[in-house]
Amino acid sequence: MVYKDQIRVIQFGGSRITYRRPVFSADAKYLLCVSGDVIKVYSTSTEECFHVLHGHKGLVTGMGLNPKNPLQLYSCSLDGTVKLWDFMDGVLIKNFLIGLKMFGFYTTPREDSVYVITSNNETSETFQLVSVNLPKSTEQESEAKEVALIFDDISQSPKCTAVGRDGEYIATVKGLCLLVYYLRNKKYFRFSLSATSKKGANNIFTVVTCHPGEDCIATGHKDGKIRLWRKFNCRKEYTYSTLHWHHDTVADLIFSVEGTILFSGGVESVLVQWSYSMEHQQEYLPRLGAAIEHISTSSDGSLHCTSHIDNQITIIDAGLKVSRIIQGLLKGNKVKTGLLFDSRSKSLVLNGKPGHLQFYSLHDDKQLYNLDIVQQEFVNQFGLQYMDLVKAAFSSTGFWLATVEELQGKKKDTVEVLMKLWEFSEELQSFVLNTTVNSPHEDQITSINFQNSCDPEKDVLTLVSTGNDGLFKVWVVRDISDIYRKCRGWSCDFVGSYHRYKATDSCFSEDGSLLAVSFEEIIAIWESSTWHLKHTFCQPPGKIRSICFGKMSSSKYFLASTDNGYICCWDLITCALVWKAQLDADILQPDSLSENIAAFAFVSGKSNLFIFDPADPVPLYVHPDVCQSNVECAVFVPRDVPEMLLSKSHQWLTRSQLYFLLDTQDLMTFSTKSPEERLKPFIKQLELEDISPFTPFCTLLGNKRQQKQDKEPQKTTLDSGKMQDSSEVKELLYTPAHVLPPSSILCTLFVNALLISKQCKCTDKVSKDVEMKSEKEDEDPVEYVHEPTESNDPMSTGFSHTAPFKLNLSQEKKLRRIRKTDFSWVSDL
Repeated sequence: MVYKDQIRVIQFGGSRITYRRPVFSADAKYLLCVSGDVIKVYSTSTEECFHVLHGHKGLVTGMGLNPKNPLQLYSCSLDGTVKLWDFMDGVLIKNFLIGLKMFGFYTTPREDSVYVITSNNETSETFQLVSVNLPKSTEQESEAKEVALIFDDISQSPKCTAVGRDGEYIATVKGLCLLVYYLRNKKYFRFSLSATSKKGANNIFTVVTCHPGEDCIATGHKDGKIRLWRKFNCRKEYTYSTLHWHHDTVADLIFSVEGTILFSGGVESVLVQWSYSMEHQQEYLPRLGAAIEHISTSSDGSLHCTSHIDNQITIIDAGLKVSRIIQGLLKGNKVKTGLLFDSRSKSLVLNGKPGHLQFYSLHDDKQLYNLDIVQQEFVNQFGLQYMDLVKAAFSSTGFWLATVEELQGKKKDTVEVLMKLWEFSEELQSFVLNTTVNSPHEDQITSINFQNSCDPEKDVLTLVSTGNDGLFKVWVVRDISDIYRKCRGWSCDFVGSYHRYKATDSCFSEDGSLLAVSFEEIIAIWESSTWHLKHTFCQPPGKIRSICFGKMSSSKYFLASTDNGYICCWDLITCALVWKAQLDADILQPDSLSENIAAFAFVSGKSNLFIFDPADPVPLYVHPDVCQSNVECAVFVPRDVPEMLLSKSHQWLTRSQLYFLLDTQDLMTFSTKSPEERLKPFIKQLELEDISPFTPFCTLLGNKRQQKQDKEPQKTTLDSGKMQDSSEVKELLYTPAHVLPPSSILCTLFVNALLISKQCKCTDKVSKDVEMKSEKEDEDPVEYVHEPTESNDPMSTGFSHTAPFKLNLSQEKKLRRIRKTDFSWVSDL
């Protein structure tokens, strides 16, 4: 397929699925989650993404089931529209044009109106709750301009507003105030708390929820307290009781469907279950992994779920046991390892939880698994020292992994460093720790790289590490077997330096014969077979940021970017400077499947992309204004199937796909497809999807897709339609089982019906005679006047190329006689 569109920057995946509170379907079989500008429908039993609802052109900020049809879903977005979906089929039903940016969405079963949180204007930071009347129209798109103000100056967070008792009232909190509005009599009630108490409590509201059947409002506060408000329809008689377990801010509250249980969660990563009738009786589900952001419960009470700040959704059954985990791209504080590609699992690898590596599937947009590198329990406390993962590298085959850990939160004058080597276990299907090196360098490790093997037949693995101590060390794997077991481990084989300058970066050539190490402003080239220094480069002056060798036909070139705003290219054969370009590039990322190199430069508040071949200083492709923030890291990922691109400037996207990560930790990529074309494979998959299983009878009746028929349209007489018209098939499938003749009688007839004639001796005239006689047989249900066509071919009783198979007279009479036989006595047995 040839694409003619311009290259677009798109957010490929990694969007937060925990941005808003998830919604269960009515039968609790599906979980609907907001993910950027789309809504994803996950199966609660398999964790798989069932549908993706595309259509919004802005960030989706709220959603809710249609109270009148639980198979439909409302959603709102910053694009100013409210959409109604059939989420089971992934179909957009209606699109309502509101014209306002919306930040929250609520529905009530008693009215046709919906409630949304909007901003007063584009520049204002104050928000209001309005009622929007959705018109009843047969058109798919309609305008909804009937808007009524409910609350002014409310919190932007949807958790700070809730609808109570089937739409009788709406409660909202902000700061130290609780506001309640009754929709029928249009009365407001306002309740305030003092900022602090004698015990130093922080009474600021953080979340509100309403009891489904009683006049009770539960509010969470910054000091970890929960208050249950009652009799709030009268300012003088209102009361509240206090519950306290959380030591920090209450992040979310929600009642169960029956109202017998109140759930709460916060930074403790513990789901707390409070009994509504016995308020001081709790049950706990601890160690959920990360701080809780949202809590949801299904309408039948069978499932609950918690959303966490690490982009994880935990599905919990009624017995408070974790049943499923849906994990998206985990977003931490900083991606110190950069973006890595694991060729073995074909996944993207980067920092995950503190001390973990996450393996992220680009195809499914979900996390495959986490690898615990540090193997220590992480405690979320400010100023606490902990070991964190800072470097990682894969071997060319993907069966070896090197990691570096550093002690965080310690003084800079002392550094504690660990380097670990991991080997992939085929039996466990995971990486197993092989070697641990304590203090591999006396200072911080700046880079680690595996050597590309010169001779694939030799099982010799080499790893190079560089450090701020001015050394680069070569590590090799050796056989360390003893009488107890056979094993191999890593040890240091060579130590090199250059005038004790700090070693900042390193890389191997494509064939592994050369090693380049940057020492502040100087680049030194070593020969990997003897570890002899071959040459040094130092032009122009400036500290080296990034270095890389050319690939394939440009493998004789070597490039480096400096902090004074230049990219320099040297010829390794002549050791001469070929060209230099004034470009302040932070990242140089080579493509392993081509000569192309990607360079990202941040200029005037925006990042620009340059694609070039080292053999030519003129860029092959330039994409200005890629994003409005810094690009943290990038990686080329090989495509499963190469694309056919028409433009020469787009050839760099043929074999590989470039992914890059922003400082906001959004995963971005480049695409030549328009949004509509990107949705075509998904829409086509939905159209071809057949819910009914493929049983042998389904195949026999012709419900299976006829792929061979599309490739060979001339063979039209052997399709399943003819098979369906066969009298033997009809007799076998449509005759009740208790009146069928013995299988010994039907077996021969049925097998003959499946045979194909070797030679066709029937003419069109004979075919017409057979059809006319068949019509006569239909008119007379008792007497058979059809005579068999004479043929010397013993296989002529099978399918022919001109007419379907017919029984001869004796067979038809025998079958008719069996059908008339009364077998009703069998039912009495």
